[in-house]
Amino acid sequence: MVMENIIYKEVINIKELAILASEIWHEYWTCILSQEQIDYMIEKFQSENAIINQIKNDNYIYFYIIYDNKKAGYIGISKKQGKLFLSKLYIKKEYRHKGLGTKSFNFIKNYAKENNYKTIYLTVNKNNINTICAYNKWGFKTVDSVVTDIGKGFVMDDYIMEYNL
Repeated sequence: MVMENIIYKEVINIKELAILASEIWHEYWTCILSQEQIDYMIEKFQSENAIINQIKNDNYIYFYIIYDNKKAGYIGISKKQGKLFLSKLYIKKEYRHKGLGTKSFNFIKNYAKENNYKTIYLTVNKNNINTICAYNKWGFKTVDSVVTDIGKGFVMDDYIMEYNL
């Protein structure tokens, strides 16, 4: 799908995606999480093996966000309990604040509509204020909060947000 100079392309090369994810996570999360937790979460959720497992066993689909023929970020979505789970929407630092997040959310909404989903939901770190503001602007509502033990003494302290189509 093309939106102006943005293309959304389903990911084929998982190793390449894992490298991009690591790059973005190491740049983005340092103001919220410790280096140890970032490294652990990348291995647990965004390593090549983790992504392969998500695609094979958890109904995940990943898309590259391609802006001006460059991989500017990625999206990870999953079909869960009759809702579309927006697991990942990450954009490289140099491409932020150019409208790619909003356009990517429009892509996700269209995907949800085409696949007959009535709700998109996500989890977002409670300290990720800028992202929470973006989700609120797009029409998401906070419906719950959860603290999830992810192992090795780390937790994810998140809001659960939903968007009704």
